[in-house]
Amino acid sequence: MAKKGNRIQVILECTEHKESGVPGMSRYITTKNRKNTTARIELKKYNPVLMKVTLHKEIK
Repeated sequence: MAKKGNRIQVILECTEHKESGVPGMSRYITTKNRKNTTARIELKKYNPVLMKVTLHKEIK
């Protein structure tokens, strides 16, 4: 049986990559606690296509 906890998987997508027009997409999968963090999360992660650290936001 699957665990029924407060941690859920979320997908983080690069915000700068969309605006640059370069093909491809930088996405990361991480987990967050649904009770403690109700808002969408934003983290700085490495984008291998742009070769720099960029802001990644949670998508639905």
